[in-house]
Amino acid sequence: MHGTFSGGTVASALEIMSRYRAGTVTHEIRSQVDSPPAGRRSRILTGRIGYNRAIGSWVVPMPTIDPQVVVHSARQLPRYGPDFVYSHYWASKSPLAAAGMVAGGAALFTGAQVPAARRVLKRFRPSGSGPSLEQREKSWFKVQFFGEGDGVKVQVEVSGGDPGYTETSKMISEAALCLAYDDLPPSSGQVTTASSMGNALRTRLQSAGIQFNVLLQR
Repeated sequence: MHGTFSGGTVASALEIMSRYRAGTVTHEIRSQVDSPPAGRRSRILTGRIGYNRAIGSWVVPMPTIDPQVVVHSARQLPRYGPDFVYSHYWASKSPLAAAGMVAGGAALFTGAQVPAARRVLKRFRPSGSGPSLEQREKSWFKVQFFGEGDGVKVQVEVSGGDPGYTETSKMISEAALCLAYDDLPPSSGQVTTASSMGNALRTRLQSAGIQFNVLLQR
């Protein structure tokens, strides 16, 4: 990806990091109440830092909420299979960039635990600041998914423009339109985009310019 963050995003990230311990406790309680259906497992596999030959890049586990969302989808949808496992990485061709990602992430997480350090970090990107239109027009993202099941391997790529603001705006708007107007299966409770909208949302996102491409299937 290529892009930059706004002050609001930085403030949100620091706040989430500062509540990591409380969030972990809440997640454990929720997991006991909302267990997978009988006969199915859905779990996050903790990744390792290292070189991935499949994509020819150095990979670092990404501490984002995405794996929890994917696993929750797998719990709700039988088509994910009886034993679903998911890992999530940031990738770079440069080992120095990967090392910098680890060091920077660790420093940011540590600083977020101290109120005074949080305030200092927020000053580097104050609320209300963010990328200009020219910066957003030059930004882009690319995510690759590698899946394997029943002896079949598939590689899929999702890509688009500025990930933080331009494409996120499309995703939120198209999700709202999808919920309001499309013929969707009944759903209730805490749902995900996959379990509540599925292919209908993907079709809308493709029409809005976000690309979904199958790179390999064998």
